[in-house]
Amino acid sequence: MKLTDIGTIKNLFEKHGFSFTKSLGQNFLINPSVCPKIAEMGGAGKEVGAIEIGTGIGVLTRELAERCKKVVAVEIDTSLKPILEETLADYDNVEVVFADVLETDLNALIAEKFPDMEVIVCANLPYYITSPVIMKLLEEKLPIKAVTVMVQLEAADRICAKVGSRECGAITAAVNYYAKPEKLFRVNRGSFMPAPNVDSAVISIKLHKEPPYKVDNEKLFFEVIKQSFSQRRKQLINPVSSYFKVSKAELSEGMEQAGLKPTTRAEELSMDDFVSLYRIIEKLKG
Repeated sequence: MKLTDIGTIKNLFEKHGFSFTKSLGQNFLINPSVCPKIAEMGGAGKEVGAIEIGTGIGVLTRELAERCKKVVAVEIDTSLKPILEETLADYDNVEVVFADVLETDLNALIAEKFPDMEVIVCANLPYYITSPVIMKLLEEKLPIKAVTVMVQLEAADRICAKVGSRECGAITAAVNYYAKPEKLFRVNRGSFMPAPNVDSAVISIKLHKEPPYKVDNEKLFFEVIKQSFSQRRKQLINPVSSYFKVSKAELSEGMEQAGLKPTTRAEELSMDDFVSLYRIIEKLKG
């Protein structure tokens, strides 16, 4: 069964009465070269366990199953169940969990499903949940080796931008705290059914064993990053002082002592600078 063939896909849809749910941002892959590359570049291996987020009709699921010891796919759309029962029938190493990944305890899932296994995560992520899913995977400190996901090209460029560049955003700095992101390859919009309005890209997020930056209060640290970019065209002293209710004079003094210009903008800061800014806010808030 060739799951990237449009005729095969349409027959499956008709047979099982499936229709796209617009709110879920569903775009199914019809380019046969993409999923094998994601599986290979994502670290699949005979002794490796894989978590897939969002199955579609099972194209990537099957590629992972061919290469991995076990695959657990988390899929929110229960109307795909009869299709997946057919497309994954030949694989006894695949389990589909119908749940919202953002509401799923992934640490518990890994402990239950992948005992004594190295674990990777692979996914074709809808745009509307790209940042929440990536941050969940990082913030929950899961015992995973790497995350390989396909996202819209703009999101890929933002996540993989250099911290301290004009392309950098809050998600860039947050991801760089936990991991090293890298853009692997581009996927044009014609690779999907239905075709989205923009191209996509596959990115790799390789987790640090330990964050290279010393931060005691990660929640505050990420809030500092978020607020620094909240009005990115303005000097960051304005939104930061306002949000954290600290005086501009004290914040300015603290920044100067740390070697930061009070007139700087978020996109000009390095990761070390964000750590310094966090420490200033932490001290001023007492």
